[in-house]
Order: sequence, then structure tokens, then C-alpha cells
Amino acid sequence: MKDTSDIMKEQVEDVRFLISASEAYPALERAFLDAQSQITAGFRIFDLSTKLRSDEARKIGDDWFDLVVYTLERGVSITFILSDFDPVLANELHATSWKSRRAFMAVREVAQGKYNLKVINAAHPARVGLLPRMMLWPRLYARLKKLTNDLNNSDRVERDHMFRLMPGIHRSVTQEGNGLLKAKRWPVPRLIPVTHHQKIATFDDDLLYIGGLDLDERRYDDKGHHRRRDETWHDIQMMCRGPVVKKAQTHLDEFLDVIANHRTPSSGLSPIVRTLSAQRSFQQPFLSPKQVCHSIADRHMEAVQDARKLIYLETQFFRDRKLAKALAKQAREKPDLSMILVLPAAPEDVAFNNAHSADARFGEYLQARCVKIVTDAFKDRILICSPVRPEKLHSDRRDTLNGSPIIYVHAKVSIFDDDLAMVSSANLNGRSMYWDTEAGVVLDDTDTVGHLRHRCFDHWLGQDADTEHHDLAKAVPRWTTTVQHNAQCDPDERQGFLVPYQPGPARKRGLFLPGISDAMV
Repeated sequence: MKDTSDIMKEQVEDVRFLISASEAYPALERAFLDAQSQITAGFRIFDLSTKLRSDEARKIGDDWFDLVVYTLERGVSITFILSDFDPVLANELHATSWKSRRAFMAVREVAQGKYNLKVINAAHPARVGLLPRMMLWPRLYARLKKLTNDLNNSDRVERDHMFRLMPGIHRSVTQEGNGLLKAKRWPVPRLIPVTHHQKIATFDDDLLYIGGLDLDERRYDDKGHHRRRDETWHDIQMMCRGPVVKKAQTHLDEFLDVIANHRTPSSGLSPIVRTLSAQRSFQQPFLSPKQVCHSIADRHMEAVQDARKLIYLETQFFRDRKLAKALAKQAREKPDLSMILVLPAAPEDVAFNNAHSADARFGEYLQARCVKIVTDAFKDRILICSPVRPEKLHSDRRDTLNGSPIIYVHAKVSIFDDDLAMVSSANLNGRSMYWDTEAGVVLDDTDTVGHLRHRCFDHWLGQDADTEHHDLAKAVPRWTTTVQHNAQCDPDERQGFLVPYQPGPARKRGLFLPGISDAMV
């Protein structure tokens, strides 16, 4: 009789890891070109004006608009679930969602409406309760006034265009006879505390595309990270075949009903892992949603307990104190266990927009706490590092580190020895672990896990990485020597991209918000 690990190994076949959009976008284009009957996808952002990169796709057009038209005209049915966002607190993302919808509707017109295209702009059904909304009312009204003032300062055509792209604010804003917009004092806006953060597509029940990468020009980068610092975007996506594809399709088919409390989530979807939440039956005093499924968090906790030699994590955020404490517990109990953590030098909004809002500062506080928890426990058995471009740049902002422009890390990869790995859309923060809609795949085939680890290591360290860099028992001291050398030498003398992560700025800027859930950020 086969054990459960053998059964899970048989679920995932023909695995390909795609590092950066320069690998992932052409692969996704080819998947659309090869699809025969059906494509189902769920993305946070999917911009049809994104340029095509593969030679095959460029033969039929210039951008994704052309590719989707071509795919429909071949008779392929396409279902797209586009994330929608809170129209007041995330109005730009809300407008982006509806702009994408209009582009898809234009695709339907070009294809003469006779092809099967279904597009859903999906705002999460959970809402903030009335009590916390009343407490936030002054801030929300100020936010609405700023939004309407910004729109009123644009010309009439642009204002009307943007107003149509933000249907979610129509309940909270009136348009007067002269076309100017005015914020309403009442009713208090309905706030959406949760979003769909997954990036997943299935093709003909045969191929799965999953990981952390959305689609637009902002997220395009190459493996050499040659773009300007505020345009770099390190991400990892994967493609695979096998029975796992139908399980991913089940997730896509059911998750909207699950989060709407219309059905319970299917069991037995492993190796698909996910995060799902829903509206509480009594929401009025609560800001948070009801947790429905958190198998991504559960599998991380199990893998941390089982790890023996090396835990390797790449993540945009490291803010989940439950996970940090679980890592620290294992570090104290297992003297042979070590850890490598790759983080961006600063959050995107802080590094490039100098954000100093309370939620940005709360996120910095949580990451500083989590970093301290694991460093105190692992001591010299942990290395936390951040990537930078190999060039000199002076800046008094956090878009540089060690005198070089940062490379923004957005990947969500967790590897435990060569036994288990996860590639998903989930950051290591409470929001991804317990609130937002997330999806990923667990890998437990030793060869596949080892291949992913080698690809990650070689990407950051370059082809000069030696056997000790890859040795599970020796990786941390060997990486530490390399990373510290990189911090002390000129950029053109560095090996790879990594320098030591600096926790000081997050500690200094961090702001504790009593009573606020860690999952808020």
C-alpha cells in the first residue's frame, strides 16, 4: 500500500519553475496558444495592454489583448476572475480592476461576441462591521473628500472616465449638475477588509500555472534585474501537469461559493493549499472575516516542525508572529537546524513612495518583531539577506542598500531541506495566511524540491556558487561569508546579488497599533 507522500508525489508531474517574468510571461503566452478547449484563471491584476514576449505569440499580435482575441477565435472558452478592491481605501486598484474588465469587454466586441468569454470582477464578500466603520468614519470621509477633490481637479472628460471606472464609490459620492463630485457624509462606506491575492490558471484540465506573479508591465523583469530599482520585480511561478490540475480547477470552480458561505470547501485537494475566509454571521463588532481554510499556514507549521537541517524562505513580507515563534521553537530544540531568509530591503510603498501611513508603519513593526524572534533563537545559524543591483547609487531613502539600488522581492517560496517545498501566492504574513484568498502547490518529491532549491540559490549567488553554498549543513556559514563580502566590496566585485538585510530602519519606523490584528498588513 502506498503511503500518503507517495500518493502526493504522483499528483504533480512535469514541473517547471519560472524565475522572473522574463521566463513566466512567455510560458503563459504559450499556454494560451496551446489551449484547446478551456482556460480558467484567477488573478489579482491582469492587464491586457501588457506586451507579448514570446516569438510564438508575437506572430499573432503585440499585446495580451491580441492574444486573448486569437485564443477565443480558436474556440477556446475563457473564464477570468479578476480581483476587485475596496473602492475607498484602494480606489486605484478598484479602478484598475474595472479598467481590465472594460478591456475584456472590448475583446468580446472584437471577437464579435460569438465566443465564450466570462469575466467576473470579484470583490470579497466580507465587510467590516458597523462599529469599526463608525470609529473610522472621520478618516473615511476625509479620504472620500480627497478622492473627489483630486477628480474634480482633472478635466471633465478624465473625471467622468475615472468615475465610470470606480462604480464602488457611487454609493458614497454624488455627481452634481456641473459634473463635479461631492463626498457624502452618510452612509458610512462599506469597507472590504479582504482581497483575492491568488495568481492561478488552468488549461484543459492538463496544465497548471501558479505562484506569485500577476500580469502587467510593472511586474516584468529579467533574471539579471536590469531594470531601474523601482521597476525590478523578482518573482517565481511554476507550471505543472498531473492530477493536481483538476484539484486546482476544483478550487477555481468553488472558491467564490465558499467565501460567500454558500458551500463548504472541498476536502482532499492536496497538494493544492489555500487560504479562504468569509463574512461572519454576526459581523457588526468585527473588522476581521471568518477564517474558513488556512492549509497554507497549516502546511508551513507542519514543515517547520519536520525540518532537520535548512529552512529557506523567499517572501515579500515576514510578519506572521505565529510562524516566527514556531521557527524559533524549532531553532532552540534542534541545534543542527539553520535558516536563510531572503527579503526585500523595504516594502514597495516605503521604498519607492516613502509611505508613512499607520498601516505601513504597523507592517514595519511586525516584521521587525518577527526578525528579532528568529534571530534571537537561531543566533549565528540564520542569515537574512536582501538583493541589490551590482552598481553604485546614493540615496537617503530606502530604495538603496549598501550603496546600491534594491531589487524588489515578491516571490513566495518556502523550502524545507530537500523534503518539501511550497510555491504559492501567499506572503509570510497574517493576511496571506488567514484572510486573503491564496493558492499554492506543495511539492514533496526530493528531486523536484532539490531542483527548486538549486535554481533559487544559483539565481541569487550566480554560477560561481560552490558545493558548500548548496550543502544543507554548510549553506548558512558559506552564504554568510559571501553576503558579508558583498557588503564590503565594490558592486562589480560582488558574487551574485545579496547583501545583509538591515532590520534597523523597520525597527525605527515601526508603529505598534494596540487592538489591531496582525493580519491587517
